[in-house]
Amino acid sequence: MTKSRRATTLSRLLLAAATGACLTTACGVLPGSSGDSGGTLTVMTFAPMGTKATNMPGMPGMAKAYERWINANGGIKGRKLRVLTCNEKNTATGAADCAREAITKKAVAVVGSYSQYGRAFMAPLEAEGIPFIGGYGVSAEEFQSTLSYPVNGGQPALLAGAGHQLGKACAQVSLVRPDTLAGDTMPVLLNAGLKANNSPEASDIRAAEDAADLMPQAREALAGAGSGGSGGSGGSSGTGGTGTKDTGTGTGTATPAAKGDGTSKATASPGPSGSAAGSSSPSPSAPSSATAAKGSSSSKSCVTAVLGARTETFFDAFRRADTTHRNPQISSVLGSVSQALVDRTGGKESPFEGAYVTSWYPVSTDPLWAPMRKVISDEAFGDNTVEADDSGAQTTWIAYTVLNQVVQKFKDGEDVTARKVARMLNETSGISTGNLTPQLSWRYQDMRAVAGFPRLVNGRVSFQVVQQGRLVAQLGEQDVDMTAVLESAPRSA
Repeated sequence: MTKSRRATTLSRLLLAAATGACLTTACGVLPGSSGDSGGTLTVMTFAPMGTKATNMPGMPGMAKAYERWINANGGIKGRKLRVLTCNEKNTATGAADCAREAITKKAVAVVGSYSQYGRAFMAPLEAEGIPFIGGYGVSAEEFQSTLSYPVNGGQPALLAGAGHQLGKACAQVSLVRPDTLAGDTMPVLLNAGLKANNSPEASDIRAAEDAADLMPQAREALAGAGSGGSGGSGGSSGTGGTGTKDTGTGTGTATPAAKGDGTSKATASPGPSGSAAGSSSPSPSAPSSATAAKGSSSSKSCVTAVLGARTETFFDAFRRADTTHRNPQISSVLGSVSQALVDRTGGKESPFEGAYVTSWYPVSTDPLWAPMRKVISDEAFGDNTVEADDSGAQTTWIAYTVLNQVVQKFKDGEDVTARKVARMLNETSGISTGNLTPQLSWRYQDMRAVAGFPRLVNGRVSFQVVQQGRLVAQLGEQDVDMTAVLESAPRSA
């Protein structure tokens, strides 16, 4: 009997000790587990930094600035935000390592990140139920995984939008793009936009992702442009299209002027309390057969390069190769061309003067970006990697705005876990980003019929042009929802 009582007492002591250990280490499903330990939300932002190819240091930089700002204003629903950052290194191994670190450190979400290796990072995150919120949209998996919540149309929308923009102005287009798996989808998507304007398919020119010499591609693109006739506004000579070899009419295709800020709706972005201010973003009109252009009557040739950090290298080679000053219209997409790049290459004298640029978001001078600009000014004044003009920083800001609003929907004292965050995202409709995007929802009924990209819920793009050294809205071009165009693209995209 004595031995039995001693055994019972010992068992109870061991149970009490184990329970205490769980309370102090946040094991199991007790409040504070899975990234919510001690009232702290743990998330991760990863991106490539210091590589020979694409680098997006502004994304982790913006995430850390957001962390400092939100915590200085009471956190998210009373919880302190802890942001982990990781160098993805622009490799599949690096992407997988970042995902595993997010798992090990019990992140409730990966937010505002960049990687072209979707398969490498999505599989580990899926296994642990960790949602991926607001990736840059460069990998197909971001638009396929049920745990991915994209805030923009990614590369698909930008490329289709570029085709729409160029199809209205160009007789023929040459596309210079990286020779990678992600790059292989670019011609298909660009051609879908060109087709909407009854324009011929673009010439496909490949370049090694880390190539230092892009003169062969520049000569090939210039040779293709030479057969198309006249040049136009903007060109590699940096003169903004002041004359062409064939037409000699530098003013015939003058660069459009900016719309100005008067068209913007200056509504406040959600603040630290998570309350969304401002009205819903108007639904952009999608291209239709009734409004589609009937093909361009211009004989202008256009060259578009989507090479990330190598875009500058290409257009430098292109400018040097254009010894006869043909000055074809040049273009790119946000991320490959930015305001910082234009400033760095000469401003008004930049070779990008007159270039067309397709973007997901309003121009960086739009008042809608004022809240983000203030956070950068207050919390990232010593970080040169964070710029308000950077599309990576902009995407990260929007992604953290989404996270903020989703966490606000949890009940007071409710534990926040990765799976609960994903479930909340799946059930919530009409998430506002302060009109920087349309209202976002990832419910089943919000999915679009875009082959290969079923998670795409925001196909809106805007059209910009480099004028007087500034990226401004293209005159006469309204934001367009490219979903209808993407739905018509071949499945191989």
